[in-house]
Amino acid sequence: MAERFWVVLSQVATLFMLMGVGYALAKVSKISPAGTREMSGLLMAVAIPCAIINGFPKEWDLGTLGMLGMAAVAVAVSYLLGVLVTLPLFRKEGSSLRAPLRFGSMYGNVGFMGLPLVAAVVGQEALVFVSITIIVCNVFAFTHGAMLMGGREAVSVKKILLNPAIVGSFIGFALFLLRVELPGPVQSTVNHIANLNTPLAMMVIGAQMSRADLLRTFRESKLYLAAAVKLLAMPLLTAAVLLPLGLDRTCYLTLVILAGTPAAGLTSMFAEQYDRDTARAAQLVSFSHLLSALTLPVMAVLAETLAG
Repeated sequence: MAERFWVVLSQVATLFMLMGVGYALAKVSKISPAGTREMSGLLMAVAIPCAIINGFPKEWDLGTLGMLGMAAVAVAVSYLLGVLVTLPLFRKEGSSLRAPLRFGSMYGNVGFMGLPLVAAVVGQEALVFVSITIIVCNVFAFTHGAMLMGGREAVSVKKILLNPAIVGSFIGFALFLLRVELPGPVQSTVNHIANLNTPLAMMVIGAQMSRADLLRTFRESKLYLAAAVKLLAMPLLTAAVLLPLGLDRTCYLTLVILAGTPAAGLTSMFAEQYDRDTARAAQLVSFSHLLSALTLPVMAVLAETLAG
């Protein structure tokens, strides 16, 4: 177990070193806030969708379809439980702060952080389960999460359907279901773009963290609770709930690891869009990413132990 812990830690450390590159470049003004937004847009628009498309296996049978269906149901159940867990939290806070704290406690960085992390720790064959998780996560985030942040009027079916990750998931699933292989040059192009995801995503996160007041962040007790819920309670709850379902080992590991990813960048984006406490939303995102360097290896090894 100790040996596996260090293997996982080394993979996580590599990702954090890439984040460090982005952090350093932003600190010396080589990556501007505008550049960070453009890189983030590039990731969302093409790199993540291409990585999702590549995540679907080339062959399938009824057993594979059943496994993907079970994974989708399992993820949905874990998010429903997340809604219940976060509902009583931060009641003493004003709505401006309560909304992003609850959102960040529940929704993780399954795209930017989850895709490269699962690819490094579990393997490329697990990316299909990341794709399923991204679909379910986006549906919840743009319905329950949007309502939490901006009220009922914030919910938009159009935003869900036109989300690039959702579009990429639909394309990947359609190709998978129809057993269609992309032409050689097209597949090579998709591969090259998908390979941008890991380094670019980590550098974007690092650049975003460089603009947070980290010293103030460590003095915010509310952020410790929100981070503990996201990084510890959510993966532990997911691990316990999914264990009796008899999921495929790769699927189980992937879903537990994704449940332990740090707060989604969407936390601060929604906070800004719906006029919530943007500063502390951004602090929660940065703080949870820092702490995840310690918690993710532990959660990954625990999931492996439970999965046998």
